[in-house]
Amino acid sequence: MGGIVQLENKTTVVTGGGTGIGLAVAKRFAAEGAHVFITGRRKEVLDDAVAEIGGSVTAIRADSANLADLDEVYRAVAERGRGLDVVVANSGGGSFAPLGEITEEQFDATFATNVKGVLFTVQKALPLLNANASIILTGSTTSTRVAPAFSVYAATKAAVRNFARSWAVDLKGTGTRVNVLSPGPTRTPGLLGLVDADAQQGLVDGLVAEVPLGRLGDPAEIAAAALFLASAESSFVNGVEFFVDGGQAQV
Repeated sequence: MGGIVQLENKTTVVTGGGTGIGLAVAKRFAAEGAHVFITGRRKEVLDDAVAEIGGSVTAIRADSANLADLDEVYRAVAERGRGLDVVVANSGGGSFAPLGEITEEQFDATFATNVKGVLFTVQKALPLLNANASIILTGSTTSTRVAPAFSVYAATKAAVRNFARSWAVDLKGTGTRVNVLSPGPTRTPGLLGLVDADAQQGLVDGLVAEVPLGRLGDPAEIAAAALFLASAESSFVNGVEFFVDGGQAQV
């Protein structure tokens, strides 16, 4: 990663930055010269992430669906005194449940993190945004593809996609861009944790069969796309859904 760093002196927030794709994004942003604020709900995971990122990073224990927690995050960003250049609303999760077995608890928990959390992560960031800021929402190929027993999660990601369309219009003229980064199946703890250990290989094999490149993605590949959307290289990219999925959503 030699040469010119693309986020030098930028201030960034990555929610859910302790593991998986969020961690990979935070690592790449730090390597590109940014100060990265990462959030997550588990202190021990955040501590490990800080050690792994190894750059300019601040970890804040926060639940993105808790508005008071988000206020603490942005209070810390404000105290740094350099505004905010990039927001990656990445916190999310889901679980399998076919129609007929969906519970109110599952619905509420999934929409709280994946929809409410995204909305207020972005809304509360607005007063801090610097000129030409970039907002990146983590989507999913499930917003366009049918995944059995995954309808609640897919519905949240469809909502995220439409947030980006609407917010690109709401923020017209401000110079702030809003885009969705939609990974395909990516080898992360969150993906493998959807099923019991003895079913993980079957899950992977089934997903790989849907990907024209014939493999899962690596979190670093998603992070590279996030860097593009965060940097001036994508200065005229706004309101799009950028698939990084090995072709899964395209066939």
